[in-house]
Amino acid sequence: MYTYSHPRPAVTVDIVLIRSTEGNKQVLLVQRLNEPFAEKYALPGGFVEIGESLEVAAERELSEETGVQNLNLKQIQTFSDPDRDPRGWVISTAFGALLMADIRLRLKAGSEVSEIKWCDLNDLPPLAFDHQEIIAAGLLFFGQEITSSKGKES
Repeated sequence: MYTYSHPRPAVTVDIVLIRSTEGNKQVLLVQRLNEPFAEKYALPGGFVEIGESLEVAAERELSEETGVQNLNLKQIQTFSDPDRDPRGWVISTAFGALLMADIRLRLKAGSEVSEIKWCDLNDLPPLAFDHQEIIAAGLLFFGQEITSSKGKES
């Protein structure tokens, strides 16, 4: 095992699932049970485990937090602002999928989630971390537009 003299960041994944329903665009959010941002809404996601690829981590975190499996997740963008997470230096890579309106997912909240819900992109609750920015990047990646939103939780 190597030892490095420079600090290393933690690595996470976040998942942006977007769907259209009755003319509205929605994103899947989870309500966090734990700090930081306990009781706030966030994208599903979490820390990458040792020896795990980003792709596998995204699939695992989505399944653990929401019960959703077997989606064709696409890598959207990496977010590396050193202040994006109050716990320390955390780099996150966002993955996502644009779902057809008729797809119905069976959602089941995992142990770190109190609620899962589809939220209208034009009326989002205050979000944890920089998840407003990540959702905007997901929309851009999938060629979608948003007209307004409430913004990020500080």
